[in-house]
Amino acid sequence: MYRVLGNASNPAWRWDPRTQACQPALTVDEVSGRAVVRLMSLVDLLRNADQVLALSGSTAGEDVAVFEYLMAILYSSDHVPTSHEEWRRWVEGQESLSPAADWLAGEPDDRWDLFHPEQPLGQNAELAPFLDGHGVGHAQVVIERAGDYHQFFDKSHLHDPEPMRPDVALRAMLAQHAYGLGGRAMAKADWLGPQLTYQAVGRLGSRIRVIAMGPTLGDTLRLNLVPGRDRQPTFNYSWTDGRRRRRTFRSGKEPRLPDGRADLHSFLGRSILLRPVLVDGRLMVDRVLMAAGELLAPLPPAYLQDAVLTRSGNYEGPLRPSADRAVWQEAHALYAAAADRFKGADLYDRLADLPDRTVNLWAVGLVARKSAAVTWVSDSFPYTSGLQVDLKWAADEGSAMCEYAAKALWSAAATAREAAYPNAKSADRKPQTARFNGSREMWAGAAAPFHALLDSVNANQRPDAGPLEAFGREIRTTTRNALRSRLASLPPGERGLRARFQAETRLKQMLNAEKCPAYLKGSPDDCSTAATGTAGPHRGGW
Repeated sequence: MYRVLGNASNPAWRWDPRTQACQPALTVDEVSGRAVVRLMSLVDLLRNADQVLALSGSTAGEDVAVFEYLMAILYSSDHVPTSHEEWRRWVEGQESLSPAADWLAGEPDDRWDLFHPEQPLGQNAELAPFLDGHGVGHAQVVIERAGDYHQFFDKSHLHDPEPMRPDVALRAMLAQHAYGLGGRAMAKADWLGPQLTYQAVGRLGSRIRVIAMGPTLGDTLRLNLVPGRDRQPTFNYSWTDGRRRRRTFRSGKEPRLPDGRADLHSFLGRSILLRPVLVDGRLMVDRVLMAAGELLAPLPPAYLQDAVLTRSGNYEGPLRPSADRAVWQEAHALYAAAADRFKGADLYDRLADLPDRTVNLWAVGLVARKSAAVTWVSDSFPYTSGLQVDLKWAADEGSAMCEYAAKALWSAAATAREAAYPNAKSADRKPQTARFNGSREMWAGAAAPFHALLDSVNANQRPDAGPLEAFGREIRTTTRNALRSRLASLPPGERGLRARFQAETRLKQMLNAEKCPAYLKGSPDDCSTAATGTAGPHRGGW
């Protein structure tokens, strides 16, 4: 049994992430030497940042959101390098982050209480009069569970008989602030104003976020700090923390620019209020009310240090996550950002000035279909200063091979369809071609060899020799196998045999054509079916 707390101002009902364990972190057990995951507080994360291997939350987006929060704390504490030269000394000398931990521990307690009745951490207390009557199950605060609000008018999918732990609610709330999706909120115009119900996409919700990863959390934080201090650091403690110019919801959209990096990384992208309950003596969360938050004006380049800028059709801007293309398929764009030294000072410019320093570039995005989350996508790519041009070349060549192989498979599928169903109706031709198209299997099979290619080049091998030749052999084998797998569904008899022969002949022609990329060129029959490739270290997480 549990009951709603009657007096949230009572010290017994406080929950403070500075001292309460709130984030799973990967550490090394001192006795066994094995990697273990344990919950740590914000203060402990900063004080022991060089002993923490990585954050280890339930999703990649959740880890990014907590990382953003730690960055905001560093900027707010004023413990940041002031120049490019000092940043380099911080990175190479492993500058301690304990001063930021000390600053955080010395902050006023009321600012960091998740359930404070007047200024709850990260939340909007002005929603309190409406929470009991209109709040829904705590699943709403979890992006992956909220679903599309327009499809679930009864909201029953948001309810859960088991209340949520405060640490889980905190991390989910931070992910909402960073990645929250657009659409109509479950709010009414007469509460705080007509603009309360229209949610905007969060700061990171429509682009790929890239983080330079070091061997420890401390290294990662230092690598991604932008030199220079905020004139007056502004940390967004809550909607009602006394900050001026907070959005009112009574008038228009009211976008604003952050007044510094602390403000940027702690931006309140949602109006959220959590309801605390007591379950067997433990503080939990059972209901939540969520509506529109603050709006960001278009950010200048100084606030997009990691952004990979691309151009596709009429769109020009940061690289977006896609349901149709895995993150590794855009690695060439990421390495292009790292190799281009004419953009001005940004993350990649600073990384290039670290002599022989190897990091992983961790790319994370949220794929969404309008106002419904589809999946988190993430991947990591090796980067060593001095090799950025070679890595870009390898990624360009590898991507070109896969793109061409996909076209060859489509052409072979169209040939099979024409031979197997010469009199097919117009409406049937597209699904029939898709039935014989092995592009999806090829892309899936190419991921591990592509990472092996990058790992080989990053190990200082020439990208125009062995690694690219090995990758080409892998892709030819994968392409042949993908087509044969799809052709197995051809009808039996002479017509099926003819379709299979013509499709395989077409694929062979495509892979021998003059326009075929050099390292992919050759008959697939020359490929060894034993080629499998290796993926290297674990991908796609902290």
